[in-house]
Amino acid sequence: MANLIEKLPTIRGRYTPDAPLGAKGWFRCGGTAEVLFKPADFEDLQHFMAKCPSDIPLHVFGALSNSIIRDGGLKGVTIRLGRDFSNITIEGNEVTAGALALDANVATQAAEHGVGGLEFLSGIPGSIGGAVKMNAGCYGTEIKDIMVEAMALDRKGEIHLFKPQDLDMTYRHTSLADDMIVVSAILKGVTEDADTVKKRIHDIKEKREQSQPIREKTGGSTFANPSAQELTKAGLLDTMKVWQLIDQVRGRGLEVGGAQMSIKHCNFMLNTGNATASDLENLGEEIRNRVFEKYGISLRWEIRRVGEFKVD
Repeated sequence: MANLIEKLPTIRGRYTPDAPLGAKGWFRCGGTAEVLFKPADFEDLQHFMAKCPSDIPLHVFGALSNSIIRDGGLKGVTIRLGRDFSNITIEGNEVTAGALALDANVATQAAEHGVGGLEFLSGIPGSIGGAVKMNAGCYGTEIKDIMVEAMALDRKGEIHLFKPQDLDMTYRHTSLADDMIVVSAILKGVTEDADTVKKRIHDIKEKREQSQPIREKTGGSTFANPSAQELTKAGLLDTMKVWQLIDQVRGRGLEVGGAQMSIKHCNFMLNTGNATASDLENLGEEIRNRVFEKYGISLRWEIRRVGEFKVD
């Protein structure tokens, strides 16, 4: 690791070798980063990207909300964005949010300024960078519906500006390249009465509290809902949700090691206390196998799984 750091550019932020990573995520388990880089600010990140040798693997994380870091850890450099990337500014009905700004905080601050239309973000775990990357959404609205523009850096440190139509934003998908780092996004809402917007956020939070295990060690929805075409082909109603498929294959409450599919909402995986990253991933794969065997549908992970498998 010392040799790796010697190959990296001089920065104003911090390099940390063998840094705990999985333990910092919402699942609270998993491996370490060979080298963790916390940039001091945008310019520091841009300088690093421009100068980092192209053969060194790079990974980037924000809130580590919906990620499984495999037990063998991540090779190369893992970039963890810091406070400088969590700013939220509001002008009129446009909200500019840094990649690390928590989705829920963006919704709350927008409401304070009488900006509606962003309330759904209060129901999405994680931060804006990840939300843009996967076109996150819930309760009938997605990032593509409110995004004006996103700013990203490529592997050479060059700035790119993307509008929704540039990114093929479909259900839980964008065409944003893996080596692109989202640094901020401009979101547009509508001018409304602040108390009305706050009430809708309150209602969303109550609904989540009642239906999802949000106080557990979890990472949000595990799998994306299958398309209507997939469901129809399997002879199912095209309105079925993924949690119903998981229920049908006796997945609710299923356990592998310390990992469990939540009894409260069976599309949520939990670390019940001593799960490894392998427990979580193996549990998810068991669910996928059961659904495929019964219905011929390949469930698509919403949880990001990265890193090396641990060799005993």
